[in-house]
Amino acid sequence: MTSMFHARRLAAAFGASLILAAAQPAFSQEVSESHLKAARAAIDSLGATEEFDLILPGAAQSLKGELIQKDPNLQDVIVETVDEEALKLAPRRGDLEREAALAYARNFTEDELNAIATFYTSPGGIAFKTKSPLVTRDVLQAADIWQKGLARDLAVAVNEALNEKAEAADNAAPAEPAAASD
Repeated sequence: MTSMFHARRLAAAFGASLILAAAQPAFSQEVSESHLKAARAAIDSLGATEEFDLILPGAAQSLKGELIQKDPNLQDVIVETVDEEALKLAPRRGDLEREAALAYARNFTEDELNAIATFYTSPGGIAFKTKSPLVTRDVLQAADIWQKGLARDLAVAVNEALNEKAEAADNAAPAEPAAASD
């Protein structure tokens, strides 16, 4: 039983490695420098990685709190040390930008990326980015109202149809014979 289990695990691992090997060329595609430049411009215009700016400061703040809670007497040393070490890691933010640019370059042509960057840096694109959260909120609210109205109207229509069918069935039923009186 265990040898069968190990054979299955080995087969699954082998299958997974074949899949990864087949997918490897897609992941290691060469991307031209101009394509990466267009991807970076699109990312910048979209603000696509801005949400990640707070990861390192958040991790540092969390670590400070955890360490200070364990040893409050070392608060000043902990704050200073965590800040120093976090600043040393800050340049690694560029690694994320590079990976994001590669992801965009793999999924969009250079021309598409240039068009994206052009649009999102235009007045219309800036307005779109600025107003999109408000529009999304309004659309979700409208969809919620629409869904509730649709569900209500469906329930009313089905109830009416069922009542009509029940009434029709009652009318179509043969009358019960009257009891014979002798």
